[in-house]
Amino acid sequence: MISRLQFPPPCILLLFPRSSPPSLKPSGNPNFRSPRFTVTINTQFSGHSGTATSSDSGILFREKILYLENHLHVDSRKAFQQNPDSRSATLSALKSVEVCLSSMGLELSAVGRVLDMYPQLLTSDPEYDLYPIFDFLLNEVRIPFPDIRKSIIRCPRILVSDLDLQLRPTLLFLRNLGFVGLNAITCQTTMLLVSSIEHTLLPKIKYLESLGFSHKDVVNMVLRSPGLLTYSIQNNLVPKVDYFLGDMKGDLLELKRFPQYFSFSLERKIKPRHRLLVEHGLSLSLSRMLKVSDGEFTARVIEMRLQSATADG
Repeated sequence: MISRLQFPPPCILLLFPRSSPPSLKPSGNPNFRSPRFTVTINTQFSGHSGTATSSDSGILFREKILYLENHLHVDSRKAFQQNPDSRSATLSALKSVEVCLSSMGLELSAVGRVLDMYPQLLTSDPEYDLYPIFDFLLNEVRIPFPDIRKSIIRCPRILVSDLDLQLRPTLLFLRNLGFVGLNAITCQTTMLLVSSIEHTLLPKIKYLESLGFSHKDVVNMVLRSPGLLTYSIQNNLVPKVDYFLGDMKGDLLELKRFPQYFSFSLERKIKPRHRLLVEHGLSLSLSRMLKVSDGEFTARVIEMRLQSATADG
């Protein structure tokens, strides 16, 4: 016989603050949705042992491949290779992961991208592996429910990060550093939570301090430009500091005022614009040189050249 099993609503008890009584929706999250579909499971088996025949198994496996490839747009070969357990997982188990992610606001295309990036999620248990992460984001990080989707899309790695060994300690470190109040972690800076304190965050802070900035200066810089804590020291910070202090003969005070300098491409934006200014004997502050579009920058250079020519005349 063919039976239809309706998935129960996600384990929303996990999404309540510890002191709140359970209700039909997470506290303060009116957009929490119930699962969008039911799963049809073929329970008709051949033989007297109650087990499926090899033909049945082949059909079920084919259905799973079609679900991954055509519905989620997940590379099934990569998924089975990186997560061998997904080969034997039931189709209903895979669909329960989609239910979980979609209940937190992710559209189907986003669910597919996340699962393609991290195939280990295909065999995760939503109740024990995923909803606790959502609970952490909602009730500990205090990210509003509508922004949970943005957090996951920006940093799907958070779904495969250890809650007690990675996420909570890093949140505490960041809050102690100053990511509180108006500077609190948001969906824009969720990626900081998956960074290693010892191998990623502290080395960036120490490097900036080694340039001559005080600890207070560095804290203010990373609060204004949190990306500083995610950039590679060797591939990003060092080359840009060397160019700024060497070719541009810049002052560290200007970097302190405009730490966003490190977010711009050295080869595609910083060097070409600086060299154009030098060519025409012009100068601009870092913010005025970098924050505008190419068209606005060109117009600004032309205007400065005309002003200079008028003054000389």
